[in-house]
Amino acid sequence: MEFNPNSPVIQLCMQGMDTAEKGQCEAADKLFMQAWNEARNDFEKFIAAHFIARYRQDALGKLQWLRTALQHGLSADSDAVKSALPSLYAVMAQCYKDLGDADNERKYHESAISAGEQLPDKGPFYHGTRADLQVGDLLIAGGRSNYQSEIVMNHIYFTALVNGAGLAAALAKGDGRERVYIVEPTGSFENDPNVTDKKFPGNPTRSYRSTAPLRIVGEVADWERLTPEQLRQWREKLANNKGAIIN
Repeated sequence: MEFNPNSPVIQLCMQGMDTAEKGQCEAADKLFMQAWNEARNDFEKFIAAHFIARYRQDALGKLQWLRTALQHGLSADSDAVKSALPSLYAVMAQCYKDLGDADNERKYHESAISAGEQLPDKGPFYHGTRADLQVGDLLIAGGRSNYQSEIVMNHIYFTALVNGAGLAAALAKGDGRERVYIVEPTGSFENDPNVTDKKFPGNPTRSYRSTAPLRIVGEVADWERLTPEQLRQWREKLANNKGAIIN
């Protein structure tokens, strides 16, 4: 099971986040509960339960929903869930600390450290763009951001989700056709901090960045295209996003 930004449940959670940021906490909670009730699988239940927990004020209520999120997350057996485990365990440890349960605080603190030491994503990896490139070409850092054109990027970005690369291609600047290339990192890479834990738990979009070049090893033609309305909504979201890019 993978992250799909066009899933109705994910869309409800995104609406809930936007509503919460406006200070409308009660309305946001209703949207998260609706997402929970409409969730169709363990991954969607994991996401919805996490958001319900995130906006609970009392430690016990937060912990109960975190346990629920963890139960469904482990059942989903997803790389996206694995990326969220370090932060999820850390929040659970803090809840147990607030409740005065030192044994479970220590247990989940150790679990957070252990989960963070797991091996990184093994791909395959993709990069979405409108540039016309060839197998063997290198993608390097130093281009201008698609989202804030005044920023020159210090990293090259990629993802392990082909539909995520397709979204990046659709949003990319230029008039060329949308292209999704299969790429191999030539050096070390890290989670993209612009998405990791900022909204959804962990790195469900399996988004990464590197200062080392990416080598193009192939191209794919089959991914989930956005409808014109979905593309309009994404561009509107980006235009209204005032957050700073972590470069």
